[in-house]
This record gives sequence, structure tokens and C-alpha cells, in this order.
Amino acid sequence: MKSRQTLTTSLAGLMLLAASGYAQSESVIRIGLGADPDMLDPHTARTYYGRFVFSAMCDRLVDIDQNLQIVPGLATDWAYSDDGKTLTLNLRQGVVFHDGETFDANAVKFNIDRALTLPGSLRKSEISSIESVEVTAPYTVVFHLKSPDAALLSQLTDRAGTMLAPQATAKGNVAAHPVCSGPYEFVSRVQQDRIILKRFDKYWNKDAYHFDKVVFLPIPDASVRLANLRAGDLDITEGIAASDIKTVQADSKLALAKVTGLGYMGLTYNIANGSVSPDNPFAKDARVREAFSLALDRDAINQVVFEGQYTPSNQAFSPVSPYHVNLPVAGRDVEKAKALLAAAGIKTPLNVDILVPNNPTSLQVGQVIQAMASEAGFNVNLQMTEFATLLDRQQQGNYQISMSGWSGRADPDGSIYSFASTKGNLNDGRYSNAQIDQWLLDARQNSNSDQRKALYTKVVTQLQTDMPIAYLYFEPRIFGMNKMVTGFQAYPDGLIRLSGVSLTP
Repeated sequence: MKSRQTLTTSLAGLMLLAASGYAQSESVIRIGLGADPDMLDPHTARTYYGRFVFSAMCDRLVDIDQNLQIVPGLATDWAYSDDGKTLTLNLRQGVVFHDGETFDANAVKFNIDRALTLPGSLRKSEISSIESVEVTAPYTVVFHLKSPDAALLSQLTDRAGTMLAPQATAKGNVAAHPVCSGPYEFVSRVQQDRIILKRFDKYWNKDAYHFDKVVFLPIPDASVRLANLRAGDLDITEGIAASDIKTVQADSKLALAKVTGLGYMGLTYNIANGSVSPDNPFAKDARVREAFSLALDRDAINQVVFEGQYTPSNQAFSPVSPYHVNLPVAGRDVEKAKALLAAAGIKTPLNVDILVPNNPTSLQVGQVIQAMASEAGFNVNLQMTEFATLLDRQQQGNYQISMSGWSGRADPDGSIYSFASTKGNLNDGRYSNAQIDQWLLDARQNSNSDQRKALYTKVVTQLQTDMPIAYLYFEPRIFGMNKMVTGFQAYPDGLIRLSGVSLTP
């Protein structure tokens, strides 16, 4: 099966390359992704895989380095007012969008206003502290804030800070043809097959990028991605399975890069979203959610599925984050789970539907969960779903429990606020706790790291009881690549940055 899929990918790639008129002299890098990205509009997108495409295609106001420190992007420097309620950014000059439009302060205002007002924008809660955007000079922009926001700059390192061309965006279908200012510009997309970008000759930092074409290939099966890598049909792939690490290391033609990631995987419970019934036991009683969590052995999941390479989790903050809360992960306790169900008046077996991404690794995790949960009185039905569809169903409230994760952000606010605050745009379970809302707001408005950590400790502790998400594990970011790929550096945010990367025969 693997060889057939590898051959299909190879032949399709050769046919498409020929049809596109690729000259042999053109340099092309082919990047494997674990799933097809959702819409290519940074203000409405939510998949981890789309962030790879945005990273190559779009510039952001600021970026992070390998140590998670904020560094210049399209903003060359910035400063907060003494009261923390204005943020002034000085912008890079000489930058143009892919359609030739000039990047300036007006473009920043357009993008931030769009992120805050566009129906369906998932960036609203990330930058909700911004009250207004003022253009004070052609290349100076001021954000007037409702209150101080220690997390704002970090949010601007990702999709909230991604800059689209105003004129093209205002009149076009962004998701179908995004126009940015990054090193590569959009060429075409075939859903579930590939996304092609080409070099932007007017990019302000063109010399740092060495490929004429970038081709992203979504291949959900990690073993098939590896087979394509070994066959030479991919140059680099994210998401090497833990069980394949030794295979990559033993192959003289391949190299491995691994870094502790910021992201987690968890089970999101539908508490009050969409058509969920108020009689749904997971919606009306936190004891049922806790019981399901206690039925799971996270250490066993790590050993069985990930060969001990992952880290069991009970929170959104990765061990690489200085805000990680030192709270022991609860061990499996089937008897306590049964007691909680009995106290909640639940007759077992209790039928449970779980949305699971349609890839072999997620299926294996789901099957382990299914077997463990059955011993505590849960009859689990796994609903295998394409990842972008899963997220859409999750957002619409068309689910009971959904297995999905988050790739993590350098500032803790980016990994928790949108998911746990009542008005968070990524709070797909519609969990609500006024005390949690206040702690999260206080942490966002506080620039003292010790005080912020104390507040996040309260949040993490309370979420053990409320259990809107049953966190499962933290994910390392593991990349495999042809040894001809040079200059690649793995970052904790898991993105592939192509600056300085080349193919050396």
C-alpha cells in the first residue's frame, strides 16, 4: 500500500511539474504536511498546517527566534507608553505586496481592523485589547489599547500579525488567492493534493531565500510521508512518527531534526455549543468529564503510540514554556471514574462519540482511549474525520467530544485565552467560568512574569475540576529531510522557516 501511494504521489508530482513548465534549472523544495490546510485566510484559518504556508507566503509584523524571543519582522522596532495603553510600531520601508501595492501604516491599519471586525475572524479574541489603530506617519502606526496587554506582541508573531495586500483583499476571495508580501507568492492550490508557491522577485530580503518554487504536499499517513521522503519525492516533512525516528536515523540519505514543541493534544468537550442537548451528561456535569479523563492512562498512550517520545499533559503550557505549571498529571483511576459517574447518576455503559483526525497515528490514540474508557463504563464510538472538517464541525458545535490540539504560542496567553475564556474565538465547547475569565484578563494585562505565572497556576488548577479540555500530551516537533537540505533549523513553534535553507547536491 505504501509503495502504491508513493508511486501515485511521484507520478502526480512529475505530471504537474511538467504541466507547469518547470525548467530543470529551477530549484524546487517539496514539503510534506500531515493534513491539508483549511482556508488560506490568516484571519479565519485555524489549522497548524496552514501556518506552514503562511510562513512561506506572508510576512508578519514581528517574529520569534529559536529562544522564543520576539524579533523584528515588518515592524523594525516598537515601544509601549508608560501606562502600557499604546503600542507604537515603526515599519520597514521598501516592502511591496505580491500585487505591487506598497506596504505601509495604512496597510497595517487595514489588516488589524479586518482581523477585529471580519465576520468569522478567529483573531478577534487574540487582539481584543486593541481599541483603535491610528496612522501617525506613512511608516508609523499606533495601537490604542483598552487596557495593557502583555501578550499582544506575541500574538502579532502569528496569524493576527500577518499582513495581506489591502486592495486585493478588499475585492478578492482571500482563501482562494491570498496576496501577501512574503518571500513566496501564491500560484495554485488543488484541495487535498498540493499548494504551489513561487519566488517573489521583489521581496525585500530576497537573498535569504534560495528556491524558485515551494510545493506543499498534504499526506495524512506519517508512514506514507516517510516513504515519499525516502523515495526522493519529498525534500522535507514535518510530523515524523515516533516509531519512525530510528528508520530516519538509520538511513544514510536522511537527517532528523527534533525540538520540544509548544503544542498539545487534547479532548475538547462540547458543553454548550450548537445543538448539543442540555441533557448531554458531558455538558451538564463536570464530574462526567473528569471521569472520562481519569479513565485514561496518559503514560500508556505515550509508550504504546509514541514509544515514550511524547510528554503526558494536564495543561496547555508546554514544559519548554516558563509558564508551565508544576502540577502532577493525574494517574489513571478507573474506580474513581466509576464513582464519579455513579455520583452523577449516570447509567453505564454511556455511549460517547469522539471526532478523531483521519490519520493512522490519531486512530491509534483513539483506539487506546476507546479500550481504556470502556473499562470505566464508556462505550466509545470513533468518528474518523478529515482534519479541516473536524475543526469545522468542532467550531459549529456538531460533536460530543473532539480530539484536536494546538500548536502553541510563545506567550501563554496564546495557548489558553481563546480556548478557555467565555468569549474566546476558539472556545469550541463554549465553556464559561467568570473567575477563569478574570484571571485570564488579569494575566493578559500584567507585565510581571511572576504575577502572571501565579495567575496561570490558578487557571490550570481550576481547569482540573471544570475539565473543559482533557489534555493528553505535549507534542515534540520532529522533522525528516533529505541530507541535501542544508540550513534548516527547528523552532519550538514547529514551523518550517525557509530563510537560509537550500538544497546542496
